[in-house]
Order: sequence, then structure tokens, then C-alpha cells
Amino acid sequence: MPNSSDNNNSYFLGIDGGGSKTKAIIVDANNKVLGEGISGPANPLHGFEQAVNSITESAEIALANSGLSISLGDLTAGVGLAGVNLPVLFEQMSNWQHPFGRMFLATDLLIACLGAHNGSDGAVMITGTGSCGFSYVKGHPYTLGGHGFPHGDKGSGAWFGFQAANYVLMSLDGLKAPSAINEKLLSLLQVKDGLEMVEVIAGKPAAFYAKMANLVFDAAEQGDQVAQEIVKEGAEYISGIARQLLKQQPPRISLIGGLTPRIKPWLDDDVKNILQDPLSPPEIGSVIYAKQQLALL
Repeated sequence: MPNSSDNNNSYFLGIDGGGSKTKAIIVDANNKVLGEGISGPANPLHGFEQAVNSITESAEIALANSGLSISLGDLTAGVGLAGVNLPVLFEQMSNWQHPFGRMFLATDLLIACLGAHNGSDGAVMITGTGSCGFSYVKGHPYTLGGHGFPHGDKGSGAWFGFQAANYVLMSLDGLKAPSAINEKLLSLLQVKDGLEMVEVIAGKPAAFYAKMANLVFDAAEQGDQVAQEIVKEGAEYISGIARQLLKQQPPRISLIGGLTPRIKPWLDDDVKNILQDPLSPPEIGSVIYAKQQLALL
């Protein structure tokens, strides 16, 4: 078993910190995953303390899981976070007195892109709780969408859930014809009518609405016209993001995020035909980023 005399270039920590969870991995010099850990959200936009606690906790779990006899201070950390595209939050996180040997901070979009293309140039569309597009070509980062819920993030899990809730409320008021979505949504929320439904959904965050997304796809695949229209509208937006990203001439383009298997079949053929599977997950992208930055020092 390795001991604490291992220097901090031997082991790397990769962090992928989002709005709903944080994933940490510990890898050796060859990117072999030795340990994994999952903790709570780590978007500093929703609280600095929560973000640093989630990062530290997920790292400690990964280290314990690895069985290595080293401390967090022996690790070089690549940390990719949602929210640090805002300069004030990037600065705040950069000034954190972290427990690692070294820390290299990046946006969650950059690490997702580096992971998807194993450190090479490329582009990604992300369809999870939120949605956005990102390319990294010849050192130039380019971001599309990602404006947040409810004013943006079209084609995301939260957006699909919100459309479903909106439609069901109108149909319960008799303003729209009932859809297969009605029964599925009322059952999921365990409510009987519009009044109860509003009590349950009022003021809820994006992650709550994202949990309703799958039922829209279920209804669409079962032939429900209302659900199909919602899915087509969301998929059309993601296809548009792809075409806009292609103007940056990325050598590869991938679709990533929890909604990928559901939305991919609904994308336009010209987009579907050029998508390539991501090569590695975002947390590996964090490690790739840390190694790239280390090489520049």
C-alpha cells in the first residue's frame, strides 16, 4: 500500500461540482481511478460555505475509498465548478484556504469539454438539470445559453418539468385539453387538483422541476401529442445550440448530462449524425485540466 512519502504529483483529485451534487475521484499518474466520493451541491452561487464543505467532504470520501495512506495535502486537485464563470465567484473560490497540495480551478463547462474529448479541442451540449453549449477550440472558450432557470436553460430537465406543470395547470382549469401528462404528473406529486399542485410546486428550484422531465418523455414516446410538442420544442433548441457551436469548428461534438438518452433520439438528423460519445466524464476532465496547468508551471 502506498504511504505518505508519495509526493503530490503521484495522485490527483478530480472534482465535478454542480448544483445538485459533487463527485470526486482520486487517480494515479495514469488516470486510473482509485477512489470515488459523492457529496452535496458545490455551486458557490448558492453559498460559499456549502460549496467548500461539499468539495472537502467528497474528497475525503474518495480518499477513504481509495485506501491510500496519504492526506488531502498530498493531492493535486483539479476543481471544476458550476457558477465560477462569474468572475467574483471565481475569485472567491481561488482565495479559499483549501486543504489540497495544489488546486487548479475551472468552470464545470471546461472540465466537461476536456473530459468528453480527453483533453483535445471539441464542443459539448449539456442537458441535465440545466442546459448550455460550450466549445474549446485553439485555446478559445465559447459559451452558449446556460442562463439559468426559469429565464433560460431551455431543453433542460427543469425546463421540461416546468412546461409539464404549466400545461397541467391550464388543463385542470379547462383552458387546454387533458393530456397523458396530467395523470403522470398528479401521481408523481401525489396531488388531486390544481390547488394542491400549486402548494407542492410553488417556489421550488430547478432540481425539483427536473425530476418531472422523464414523464414528459414517457408520454411523448407513448404517442401523446402535447408531450411530443414539448419534447420537439426542447430538442429543436438543443439542435440549434449544436449548429451554433459548429461555427467554432470543433473537431468533435458530444451530448452529455442526465437527459442525454431521452433527448438524443428527438434531435434533428444532421445533429444526431455528427454526435460522438464523450470519451471521459467531467471529473476526469478536472484531472486533465490540473495536469495541463501543472505542465505550464
